Amino acid sequence: MSAARDDSRLAAGHHRAAIGCGDPLRILFMADAASVHTRRWVAAAVERGAEAVVISRQPAEVPGAREVIALRPGQDKLSWFAAVPELRRTVRALQGRFDPHIVHGHYVTSYGMWAAACGLDRPTVLTAWGSDILVTPRESRLMRAVVGWSLRHADLITADSLDMVDEITGVYHPAAPCHQILWGADTDHFTPAAPAPGFEVVSLRSWEPNYNIDTILQAFAALVQQRPQAQARLHLLGGGSQAEALKAQVAQLGLTQQVVLHGRVGDAAMVAAIQRSRVSVSVPTSDATSVSVLESMACGLPIIASDLPANRQWLDERGGWIVPPRDAQALSRALITACDQPDVAAALGQHNRVLIEREASRRGQMDAMWRLYQKLLEPCVPRAQRPRPQQPLHP
Repeated sequence: MSAARDDSRLAAGHHRAAIGCGDPLRILFMADAASVHTRRWVAAAVERGAEAVVISRQPAEVPGAREVIALRPGQDKLSWFAAVPELRRTVRALQGRFDPHIVHGHYVTSYGMWAAACGLDRPTVLTAWGSDILVTPRESRLMRAVVGWSLRHADLITADSLDMVDEITGVYHPAAPCHQILWGADTDHFTPAAPAPGFEVVSLRSWEPNYNIDTILQAFAALVQQRPQAQARLHLLGGGSQAEALKAQVAQLGLTQQVVLHGRVGDAAMVAAIQRSRVSVSVPTSDATSVSVLESMACGLPIIASDLPANRQWLDERGGWIVPPRDAQALSRALITACDQPDVAAALGQHNRVLIEREASRRGQMDAMWRLYQKLLEPCVPRAQRPRPQQPLHP
């Protein structure tokens, strides 16, 4: 992954594969094929006329993609670097049957690095997901260097929250433009409906330490104790490595009749769980803009969210309640308020629906991304000839 060699290659400008009249835009994605976010992004590009191939470490079907190529399944950090020679051989072989116009890497510390290092002389897009910018580079000097190197070798960068955009531009100073593009909510499918008779609560976040599902259970237990007449029920969707620990906590708190552990479900079951609920809870320790929060808002629910910049970008007193991460007492107070004031909660949810339709529909966001793809292929100043920032480039 020699920056000097890559910079000399780029000094002459990208070779752009020609797009003939009526030819589709060809995009080579490097992303987690098992992720619903990857599948939705690829599907949106294909719906707009693109052809797509996905290179991934997760062998999985991606609807709409012409091909999914799995390389070295695994997740350990060092093997991402070890796989680069194989990645380059794969990309060279792929060009014979699929010559992309654009390379797009999702998640900067892994697939984004692959996109920057793959050796293909095409415009490169990197999309940051959250922890790859806000957490991992702060914990590891190596990953901070990887992030900086990868961003400096991008022609376009996107992120799904303004705090990530600020972090990218303020810390790494890439020459490439950086835009906020949200995952967005499918406002045609995630729609309001009449809730169930009791006070039902939904959490859509993964059962991993960052998402503090144990804190949600503690707060919900306090709600059940203080409002026994509320017919309270908690729907936990998402699944994850803490499944057994959470099942044990539910039993220990005596909530087996009130908590439904759905795990991972499809969109139809997710919509059904949201629509029957009266409030959605998302209280991670760290996060970018959460798709599940946007989807809950699209269904007309008020939100209880942790006090993070990405959440404050979407939520104020008109749409829900902000609480400190891992504060079960503050969370239980917000739940009790939502339970005691159903008309207020419903009004907050109506505000959220209008906001998402206006500013965060998936259709609108992917339309904006499509325009960025097209602009990227217009004649422009090669990356190596752009003015470089005056600030020192931190590794």
